[in-house]
Formats: sequence, structure tokens, C-alpha cells
Amino acid sequence: MKKININDFKIDGPIEMSELSTTYDLEASEKKIEKELRKVSVDLADLQNTMYAHGKYSVLMCIQGMDTAGKDSLIREVFKEFNVRGVDSHSFKQPTSLELGYNYLWRHFVRLPPRGIFGIFNRTHYENVLVTRVHPKYLLNENMPDINSVEDVTEAFWQRRFEEINNFEKFIADNGTIVIKFFLNLSKDEQKHRLLRRLNKPNKHWKFSPSDLKERALWDDYQFCYQEVLNHTSKPNAPWFSIPADDKATARYIVAKVLYDTLSKYTDIKEPDLPIELKQNIEEYKEQLKNE
Repeated sequence: MKKININDFKIDGPIEMSELSTTYDLEASEKKIEKELRKVSVDLADLQNTMYAHGKYSVLMCIQGMDTAGKDSLIREVFKEFNVRGVDSHSFKQPTSLELGYNYLWRHFVRLPPRGIFGIFNRTHYENVLVTRVHPKYLLNENMPDINSVEDVTEAFWQRRFEEINNFEKFIADNGTIVIKFFLNLSKDEQKHRLLRRLNKPNKHWKFSPSDLKERALWDDYQFCYQEVLNHTSKPNAPWFSIPADDKATARYIVAKVLYDTLSKYTDIKEPDLPIELKQNIEEYKEQLKNE
């Protein structure tokens, strides 16, 4: 199986969406890819256990992508070897009336993972510069003092939001949250095939909504917005990785490898040393148990 360099998927300079591939050949069968994914997943689970004991870092994994990009199944497969205690996954839907009573980042702040935990944002704070940019009328629900009509939403507004999001991620990174962001890059043709599969399988009908087709008709608008996001918010403390997503097994493996290789660079993540008193008495504790 082909070895990968995770930097090949990292956004570290200006990009055009047309330059980002939706396919990648790992030169292996699907069965082999799944086998290698399981190995990396086990290694990630072990690392998370150590991180939990270490208690100084958390991980925030952000996943964005067009409908049918495979976000839910990717989370299921990459984290299937984890102790459920070590993962907190949250999907951000349309803001509730409670959430709209606060600033747009509030609901993301309150879902940040505590130290030792892998947090997953399945759809993220970037919805606020993606969906709302394609549909600016949604911003009127936020009751912001300077936005009274769609005409008030200028280019300067979006630049301000990018800056606010960058500051948010810098703040949490400075305080021990390792931020890793994944854009699942799906082709329009593959999305068409996946939507048709949903319609052709009765047990998948519940996943389909007519709104999926309405959003698909805005494909080019979303591609522009994703390009803007990648170009303005991929930073050293919170990088974006563009993951070819036309093949689900390949995408899952690459994501797992990016996570593991990135986290392995944190050589200070170690299990804490036992107190001297406890170390000195371990043999005695063993004997106590054996002699019960």
C-alpha cells in the first residue's frame, strides 16, 4: 500500500478549488485499506488514553464537506476502536432560539472538548461563513446591531468573520486544544451518484430531502465559499487538510493518518509518573491482593 505524506493534503498557501483533487490512489484494495485503517485507529485510541492520563491537551477535529461527503460514516469508522469515554462528537444544525440569543460562536465554545478528550465537530463554526454566505438572509436571525438587511452584508463583514474565527481557534490552541480541520472534497458527479443511491434504497430514503437538490443547484456558490474558507483560515495552529472524498475508504484512512501523524509530534504527551510513595509500595499492594 502506498505510503502518504500528510503535508500533501495540507492547505499551506493560496489555492483554487479546481486544483484540489477529489480522488487519490492508495494502490491497495478496499480490504487492505480497511485493515490499515484499523491499525491506525487502534494507535489513535492508545494515544487518546495517554492524552487522557496526561490531562493537558484536547483535540478538536473539525469536518466540513458537501452533502453526502461521508462525514458520519468517517467518524464511525475512524473512531470505532476508541473508548467511548474519550470521544465527544457534536453536529451543529440550524441554530435554536436559545443559541440565537448569543453571538454565533457561543454554541461552539460550550461544546469544546475538555482536556484529554477528542472532540469532533461534524459541521462546524464554518457553517457561519459557508451556509450563511450562500444564504445571507439567514444572518438576519442573529439580530446583530449592524445587520438590518441583506444589503448590509458586505465583503468587509465576511473578512471580519474570518478574523474572528481565526482568533477563536488561536485562543483555544494557545490553551491546549489541538485543532485539526478536514475538508472532505467530493466531486459533483460522485455526489449525484450518492444521492441516487439514497433514492434507490428504501432504507436510505430517510436521509434524503428535497432541499438536498436545492443546495446542489448552488454547487458553484459553495465551491467559492469553501475556497475562501481554506484560503483565509488555514493557519499553523489550526490547519486545513483537503481530503479526496470520492472513495470513502481512502478518505477515512487519510484522515486517520493525518490525525495520528500530527498528534505523534507532541512528544510531551506521556503518562504521568506515579508518586514516589505509590511506586515504592506497588509490590506490597500486589501481595495484599494475592493474599485476600
